[in-house]
Amino acid sequence: MMLHRRSLIAATAALPFAARAEDPFPNRALRLLVPYAAGGGTDAVARTFAARLGSTLGQTVVVDNKPGAGGNIATEACATAKPDGYTLLVGNQGPMAANPSLFRRLPADPATTLTPVGLIADAPLVVVVGPKTRAATLAALIAEAKAAKGDMTYASASNGSASHLAAALMCQLGGFEATHIPFRGAAPGLTEVVAGNIAFMVTTLPSVTGLIQGGQVRALAVTGTARAAVLPDVPTVAETLPGYRATAWYGVMVPKGVPQPVLDKLWTAMRATLTSAEVGERLRGEGAEPGTMDGAAFGRFIAEERTRWAGVIRAANITLD
Repeated sequence: MMLHRRSLIAATAALPFAARAEDPFPNRALRLLVPYAAGGGTDAVARTFAARLGSTLGQTVVVDNKPGAGGNIATEACATAKPDGYTLLVGNQGPMAANPSLFRRLPADPATTLTPVGLIADAPLVVVVGPKTRAATLAALIAEAKAAKGDMTYASASNGSASHLAAALMCQLGGFEATHIPFRGAAPGLTEVVAGNIAFMVTTLPSVTGLIQGGQVRALAVTGTARAAVLPDVPTVAETLPGYRATAWYGVMVPKGVPQPVLDKLWTAMRATLTSAEVGERLRGEGAEPGTMDGAAFGRFIAEERTRWAGVIRAANITLD
């Protein structure tokens, strides 16, 4: 009898733990890693997305900025996290598509260590200048850069970031050289452009819209194939340099090995988040278009971008290690 009672007590004590183990996903806060500093374009998109995603999932989504090493720090942190769906990464062009060509050795290759969940948004970048140059058009900036013979400087959000590669492609097609100054995020780079210490920057619209509206920087061109709705009077780079195209894109990645039911739930929540009027309005107000690619389509897109930017990187002879 005593043994039977002890067995009952032990079984009863174990019940809460078993119940917790079987609780449906998610049953606690999620972490969204951002590979750049707070205040930049990637961070702005991530925070808009995370707030609504948390409401959709019924749990808090905490934004965790982990800048550095061209995004490799955040990528590795996600790749080595437990594959349970609670650690997410904002994957964008630099770490996902460019870094495999920029680094001889990666701490974590996103193609083999991460799984795409879906695309958050896609947006053109914008070429902006400050008081260090008098250029009022992209053609004038290019002429000034050619006359400077490599002494003109430009900022980027980091080595290998979308802003870096978009500028490198512009230099290649424009036939001029400029000195690259990388920062840990768009915000500190823009600070130097505003201060007149750096001539120009190609950056995300969300990171610079306020500065453009305040007259602290001048927008010369946008990098997409069409003019941006938020800057209708600003021409595209392609209007000066035919064939030019570059955009900033942001998606959700998780560690390889996350169970399919969890992936499905994350994508369902992403889709609900991105089709909400609130998020759509905020993203479009920042110049970004909400994404529609699921994990499979986003994975194919990343592979295509990897190939395309590898050619730009080789032509510019860009290496980071």
